[in-house]
Amino acid sequence: MTTPAGSGVGFGSVSWWGLSPALDLQAESPPVDPDLQADTEHGTPQLDVLLLGSVDGRHLLRTLASVELWSPRRFRFYVLENNLEAVARHMLIFSLALEDPEKMGLQERSEAFLEVWGNTLLRPPVAAFVRAQADRLAHLVPEPDSLAEQLPWINLGALKFRERDVLEAVFRFWAGGEKGPEAFPMSRLWDSRLRHYLGSRYDARRGVSDWDLHMKLHDRGARVIHIREFRRWRDTGVAFELRDSSAYHVPNRTLASGRLLSHCGERVAARGYWGDIATGPFVAFGVEADDENLLRTSNGQPIKTAGEITLHNVTKLFRALTAWGRPRASQGNPLEVPGEEDGTREPAARGPASFTIYFLPLHSSQTLHHKTCYKGQFQLLYVACGMAHLLSPELGACVAPGGHLIVELARYLVDLRQEQLQAFTARVRELAQAAGFAPQPRARPSETFARFYKSRDSAPVCTDSVAEPGPPTPEVLVPPPGFVGLLPEVLVSPQEARNPLSEDLTQPLQGRTPPPVPLQLPSECQVSFSDALALPTGSQTSKPESDWIPRNQVPHL
Repeated sequence: MTTPAGSGVGFGSVSWWGLSPALDLQAESPPVDPDLQADTEHGTPQLDVLLLGSVDGRHLLRTLASVELWSPRRFRFYVLENNLEAVARHMLIFSLALEDPEKMGLQERSEAFLEVWGNTLLRPPVAAFVRAQADRLAHLVPEPDSLAEQLPWINLGALKFRERDVLEAVFRFWAGGEKGPEAFPMSRLWDSRLRHYLGSRYDARRGVSDWDLHMKLHDRGARVIHIREFRRWRDTGVAFELRDSSAYHVPNRTLASGRLLSHCGERVAARGYWGDIATGPFVAFGVEADDENLLRTSNGQPIKTAGEITLHNVTKLFRALTAWGRPRASQGNPLEVPGEEDGTREPAARGPASFTIYFLPLHSSQTLHHKTCYKGQFQLLYVACGMAHLLSPELGACVAPGGHLIVELARYLVDLRQEQLQAFTARVRELAQAAGFAPQPRARPSETFARFYKSRDSAPVCTDSVAEPGPPTPEVLVPPPGFVGLLPEVLVSPQEARNPLSEDLTQPLQGRTPPPVPLQLPSECQVSFSDALALPTGSQTSKPESDWIPRNQVPHL
């Protein structure tokens, strides 16, 4: 089997890192209106942002690190993901970013972030840190009072109790509830996934890597990605090798997720790696830099690699975020503290009370407008390319008049041809227009993001005006006609489906620990980008053939 170009299967069914550079959300939001956006308690302008599929918190980190460029403002970030492992990674990443500098130095935090965020294998000290933090978070999730006291910037109040239980189970798995590397043999899972992706091209995988890098990523603007680091990531999943290669041998459990597979007409849960194996984590922090010297070339070749630029940018972000992790010096206005003896007031050290991250229930994008606290609430809406099919009039109703919409495009998806990228961009414009948005007239041209705004007199009509109690109906979760989800469809060819599937591809969920995420049936999961670009109404998703597994390899629940 050879995976056809343009199938999108390298994107995976779960996103672990973004496929676009980090944004300063203040720069993307509308101008501050003090009369309308003032916080009643502190008299400080407030920015409410809704993010769909941001997955790694990069936009939030850069926004908080860039506050010195703007007037004082309070932030409320509302994050909606399609799996609870992404929520858990958000919490872990911010716990690491805001760690006390006296406990963990700047360089150590930056390097640990890169390994946890983008490597399939960790060094033992970093793995020990992940286990300790996961154990701490597992105890805090079911205790709202303790969570509010220790992590005041996190709010899980909107999650369902079932989702909080599953979130706790995810942290317990990370903490080592199932002992030994055999619980999640990452190297074997990565190689098995790569074999299924490349098929007959597996033996020529170095040539495939060279082609994808030079003919696709480099041509699309990511020229700083070096062939050695890209080839190493494609072969092993280790993107950032900051120490000797032999130091990386502990599986990164934060990249584990569950999936339902079919066996004899029944659905069984299996844990494995279902993320990106085509593009890599280099784009988010590694292709742009404020310091132009990092992007200089010599003899036509960049002098810095994407890994070096990523480390520089992350270190710069964490240095700026140090003030956010400090507790407030006094009560009252969190943006001011008493000055010196003359009694004047000066800007205070930023603290966790100045921003809050609200995690919303899974699959709630089409029902948020039913609640008055969300309808017309957000000044900025961000939608990742993997969740662009959720853009609808119902979601647009949550954006305030004059608010902005940012949609991530599929520029850095190597599986997509140029004509498919253009079709995806055109489809995004159609969905945005149907949701009540128009292109920003003075927005700078970009192949990475599509920028829109909501006119103050626009009022998109919502299809359902009455909120029903209980969970959303299946119709609410169905994407708009002619546009299905944006994630891959096939991991196993028909010929492989007739033969026993390698046990390396999946790992059973054993013991009494519940699966890490509420696993979905194929009808609820996203499919390939090629299917997403099929615009005729009434197109249906075929059943993934990769869901078949032999009788003698049924994963245990």
